Amino acid sequence: MTDRAFKTLDDMGDVHGKRVLVREDLNVPMNDGAVSDDTRLRATLPTITELADRGAIVLILAHFGRPKGMRDATMSLALVTRPYEAVLGRPVRFVDWDGAAEAAAMMQPGDVAIIENTRFFAGEEKNDPDLVAKIAELGDFYVNDAFSAAHRAHVSTEGLAHVLPAFAGRAMEAELDALDKALGNPEHPVAAVVGGAKVSSKLDVLKHLVTKVDHLIIGGGMANTFLAARGVNVGKSLCEHDLTGTAEEIFDAAERANCTIHLPYDVVVSKEFAANPPSLRTCNVHEVAADEMILDVGPAAVEALGDVLKNCRTLVWNGPLGAFETPPFDAATVALARTAAALTRDGSLVSVAGGGDTVAALNQAGAGDDFTFVSTAGGAFLEWMEGKDLPGVAALTR
Repeated sequence: MTDRAFKTLDDMGDVHGKRVLVREDLNVPMNDGAVSDDTRLRATLPTITELADRGAIVLILAHFGRPKGMRDATMSLALVTRPYEAVLGRPVRFVDWDGAAEAAAMMQPGDVAIIENTRFFAGEEKNDPDLVAKIAELGDFYVNDAFSAAHRAHVSTEGLAHVLPAFAGRAMEAELDALDKALGNPEHPVAAVVGGAKVSSKLDVLKHLVTKVDHLIIGGGMANTFLAARGVNVGKSLCEHDLTGTAEEIFDAAERANCTIHLPYDVVVSKEFAANPPSLRTCNVHEVAADEMILDVGPAAVEALGDVLKNCRTLVWNGPLGAFETPPFDAATVALARTAAALTRDGSLVSVAGGGDTVAALNQAGAGDDFTFVSTAGGAFLEWMEGKDLPGVAALTR
């Protein structure tokens, strides 16, 4: 038995010949009928391989796109079955809902099948108890291995956990362990890097983090709103001037919680937002001209932030520090990510990052592989950073 709040595959006992319903995230991007990024498919391998090797009859549940409770051939998981078979390296059959019970009854120990898109049922997203009962009849056990869908209380992500013996798959287990190390029971001092365009999209994250971390590093467009709240003229920069009062509240909450907020004191500015513009310059934040916009954190501030990380034991990262898709405004994100990666390699820092932009930025820096854990979940990772209970996780811990 594990000593966690949730059960894992280690707690399942003998599954030989038993039918295991496994919720995975197979919602992969497709281009001309081919999978353009198989990261999510590869993430399923530890769980599916282990269960099949243990002689379970593995029935994979997943959604694909947003069919809104209607059958739509362009969103059929039949499209993913062959690519998945190639990644898994063993036969995978595709099963339609109409013949699911018969197909499951004919499968042999070690067989793997993908069942059609759960969102073809109108009741899936409503967590309809009748649909829960119908799908539960197909399995003896339920495994949730899709953290990225755990913030939704759907039949396949939450409902089934209440009617079948429920366990976390290996990917889910790794995710929950990493998140616990990052914010649940972290080693202090803890730093958080939060970037992105708008404060409005990360308000709940910022309010929660100031009560949890020792250092809050704010970058991206949202830093401009905090600078404006401090009376800095940010010129033409992206800035939510109507939220400066909210920024002040976050400053106050941080002070009460003994959390230091770090804002850039030198910045990279330009008169136009384009790659390597002629008007590019680095200046003190108090020297931004009225016709300039802040597009990245400056080198002196990045060096100081690197020193902050050197004194921390734990780092949580969500969002880039600058407009990283456009060079040279990726410089600060790349430099700080490489510092974090080096500290992690040395064993002095536990680093956990998540969110789509973040993963792309870390990979651009060549730093993602050295982070302790990089979550591919978007919405679920953000809601976790907001301190919310995720229904799919809560259902496993009851």
